[in-house]
Amino acid sequence: MLKQIVLKYTPDFLLKLGKRFKKYIRRHQLNKQQNSNTGIAKQRLIDDFKKIGLKNGDSVLVHSSLSKIGYIEGGANTIVDALLDTIGETGTLLFPSFPASGRNKDYLEEHPFFDVKNTPSKMGSITEYFRQLDNVSRSIHPTDSLCAKGPLADYYTNSHYGQLTPYNEFSPFRKLCNKRGKILMLGTTLNGACTNLHTLEDAVEFKFPIYDKKIYSVEIIDSEGNKSEVKTKVHNPEYSAKRNCDALKPMFERENVLVNGMIGEAKSMLIDADIMLESMIRNYKEKGITMYTPFGS
Repeated sequence: MLKQIVLKYTPDFLLKLGKRFKKYIRRHQLNKQQNSNTGIAKQRLIDDFKKIGLKNGDSVLVHSSLSKIGYIEGGANTIVDALLDTIGETGTLLFPSFPASGRNKDYLEEHPFFDVKNTPSKMGSITEYFRQLDNVSRSIHPTDSLCAKGPLADYYTNSHYGQLTPYNEFSPFRKLCNKRGKILMLGTTLNGACTNLHTLEDAVEFKFPIYDKKIYSVEIIDSEGNKSEVKTKVHNPEYSAKRNCDALKPMFERENVLVNGMIGEAKSMLIDADIMLESMIRNYKEKGITMYTPFGS
């Protein structure tokens, strides 16, 4: 709660200055690890993934922060290889590949198009590396696309096209719940990255106007170069500013939605996507709990 108050009332220029300073310090720490040959190897990552609860055959959606993990020998390549080795040939690995690093509304105002093969992911260097690998499928959605590799890749990505809202039952995020998939928050927080929290909003008659009134028309280029047009909604920036996702974490811990662990140097969480959705629906209906009202209505 204190952190939310500080963020709300601290001037933007001071927040940006603080972020730049933290990044400078972290870069210095990573360079020191690299120069002293104290980086993190692939086998340690595999051990940590297994320790937190990843298993052979899992479908896992990964939200990642490369710098939080520590200096990795081989960088994004090593992390992806370690994840694939952990879940094995029967598992499916998924990463977000959203094209906007900020608000989707602002992005579509300037970029009302999406090329599934060439529009880069802005969700971190690991996601962009993964997007460009062979045999990776990408869902066709102009703001909330997702990439997948593994036997269920087509299942997760094949029905996202043309959906007016990005987290409904045809989305990869909701399908992950159907398959009892997992979400790995790899050095990331609920506030910063847990997109599956939005599955609640498309699963019930949501009482808050979280979608912007404007419906955007977006030009799409598919993997074969065919052009089409889709319509999509985006989240209302005024309501987005009200989110307090991290305040939901104690509830999720009590209800066995997530477990905490360390991956390298990164504080991480492993979430059961289906149990999380069930918990969100039940607590919304009984107590009015959402990411916008984490203590109830």
